[in-house]
Amino acid sequence: MTAQNMPERAMVLAAGRGERLRPLTDSLPKPLVAVAGRALLDRTLDRLVEAGIGEAVVNLHHLGEKIRTHLAPRRDLRIHFSEEDTLLETGGGLRKALPHFQGRPFFALNGDVLWQDAGQAALTRLAETFEGARMDGLLLLQPVADAIGYDGAGDFERQSDGRLVRRARSAAPFVFTGVQLLHPRLFESAPEGRFSLNLLYDRALAKGRLFGCVHDGAWYHIGTPAGLALVEEKFQG
Repeated sequence: MTAQNMPERAMVLAAGRGERLRPLTDSLPKPLVAVAGRALLDRTLDRLVEAGIGEAVVNLHHLGEKIRTHLAPRRDLRIHFSEEDTLLETGGGLRKALPHFQGRPFFALNGDVLWQDAGQAALTRLAETFEGARMDGLLLLQPVADAIGYDGAGDFERQSDGRLVRRARSAAPFVFTGVQLLHPRLFESAPEGRFSLNLLYDRALAKGRLFGCVHDGAWYHIGTPAGLALVEEKFQG
């Protein structure tokens, strides 16, 4: 896939409760939390618009009407809402929205992700790197050492050809940023209802079909009120 074949559609995962940011998220969906005066969800949708993506699906559950109302004024892309009466988690939420993507690769982004590009836009880099014949998923990764506000052990190791493996030691060099390009093939034989996308990642890993692209800019992790304060201090944009 090249930039000329940029996916036309994307999904933004915005249904979660943001438990670790309570009490802020008791009354405000985490994707509507603002950094430098602009909601995280708007910043994510801005990136889609910049990449030329014309349609996005946003899933709703926790305080979903607030997200719907917040996005009502936007006219720069067409937004579809995927309502979840029961929270379906990442895998179930994406599976429910699959018909919107018409069997074509699509971007999937967490609604609370925040990143900056140092050079070429991350979404363009993903599109140029993606090869649908051998990839079921291409994840944008950040080196743990450069992840602002993140204190975890990392998620993946990356082989020389870009294939991913789960960490084999106590820590892994890369953390998943919440930005990815997926082929609908990843969801073949996926269960119905609530499940984590990690279930499908593990299947793709076993087949050697889950790949990673290393981000070349800044990435910010917002998990707690203290983390939010740190990001507010560090973020420039």
